[in-house]
Amino acid sequence: MSYGSISIIPETLTPISENDELSIGQIILLLSQEHEEEEVVDLTRKYCLQSSSNEIQKKGMEFLYMNGFFDDLRILITKNQLSNHPSNQLWAEVYQIILDRRDRKYSVGEMRTRLQEMIPTDPELKCLIELVIVDTYFNQMDFGQFGNFLEKQQELFEPIQDNFILSSFNLRTYQKLFIYYWTRNELIMARKYAFRALNQTNSPTTKVSLHMNLALTYSFDTYYQGMYHLKEALKIAEKFNLNKFIHSIKDKSIPFFAAHFGRPNGVESSDISEQAHLEIAKGNNEKAIELLEDIYTESPFKMYYMGLAKKDKNLLSESCRMFVERSDYFFSRLPMNAIKNLGL
Repeated sequence: MSYGSISIIPETLTPISENDELSIGQIILLLSQEHEEEEVVDLTRKYCLQSSSNEIQKKGMEFLYMNGFFDDLRILITKNQLSNHPSNQLWAEVYQIILDRRDRKYSVGEMRTRLQEMIPTDPELKCLIELVIVDTYFNQMDFGQFGNFLEKQQELFEPIQDNFILSSFNLRTYQKLFIYYWTRNELIMARKYAFRALNQTNSPTTKVSLHMNLALTYSFDTYYQGMYHLKEALKIAEKFNLNKFIHSIKDKSIPFFAAHFGRPNGVESSDISEQAHLEIAKGNNEKAIELLEDIYTESPFKMYYMGLAKKDKNLLSESCRMFVERSDYFFSRLPMNAIKNLGL
């Protein structure tokens, strides 16, 4: 993507572009006085790409990342890599690692090792590195390591003076706290942090992800509340053409919820395991077994579906063990409840 010599800074920000002292947070605040939320995000995106400020170039990467502008982030990473300032170069390296991980260029372990070897020179980058290291554990379903971060969170956050960065890092933390408490069945706490995150973000991808996961927290409560959040997620995803999310909601989340609550009629999925789940809900257990035969050992969910279809206590117990092994005590309730319902 190239903007050539055309200025992409809006007229309202032209005077600001000459003043490197303004932070991203101040820019967002100024733009918010004259523009709608979506316009503010887009104008800030453009400003981050064109600003010559070293601080904006560094922290603009956080803005682009948290709002899902990954193509633009690659452009800004390159700018920072070419900077004469070592701090900008190091910030760029962290975000490059994040993107490389998204592109599956190397393992979570390799990513964590590279991050742990870095020697950050400012408190914002030190905190960012710790947050991304926590992400690597979350990717491995190792939620227990998050406790180590919480112990030093105040020490990491306290020296940060930039309100935008602090707000963004708080948002990252709220998202993690949501997952952390959710997997531990502490649902009141989990939902509290999910709603905090929803109220603090303008990112469509973040909102969709939060609504999708919020829906799942109602798996043992109410069909209607869960479906409300799935419909909200789908509405946002379709508005912003987030095709990956649209596919996931329609093919996995909605079929899971429908089958789980015994409402499979009219629901379809191209995902084999969710096809099987729907067949179980319809009473077609033999068809479900046939669909799952070659894949049921791949995940605790698939093992659970096969246990349901075969009414097999051993398979359900193995599913429960697999959930617990990855510290997911919430979804371990699925096979546990199935065993109780079978009277085994």
